[in-house]
Amino acid sequence: VQLQASGGGLVQPGASLRLSCSYSGRTFSSAAIGWLRQVPGKEREFVAAIDWSGGRTFYADSVRGRFTISKDDLVNTVYLQMKNLRPEDTAVYYCGAQSRLDPRGNYDIWGQGTLGTVSS
Repeated sequence: VQLQASGGGLVQPGASLRLSCSYSGRTFSSAAIGWLRQVPGKEREFVAAIDWSGGRTFYADSVRGRFTISKDDLVNTVYLQMKNLRPEDTAVYYCGAQSRLDPRGNYDIWGQGTLGTVSS
């Protein structure tokens, strides 16, 4: 499977942003797609994931209630809707695919990152 992330940008605190992860290729081998984020000097951290059927979602405690992950098979895209953004949400966001469902574990394939900046 190939992944391509997009949708980052600069927003003010409290605003919303929607990230997109387009997928293509050998999708039958994928069990889940997740979003992780990384800031300079820190490890990449789990944000949210959705299983391939779209029936189960998983969230980090820091974003639960503010972020929503969803999957649209008609357009082969996984979305991360982010609301009530905080400066600490500033990061490069990556989408990844897993061949085995383990949302907070390792991801096999990565798309390029997209930068989301929350600043006044």
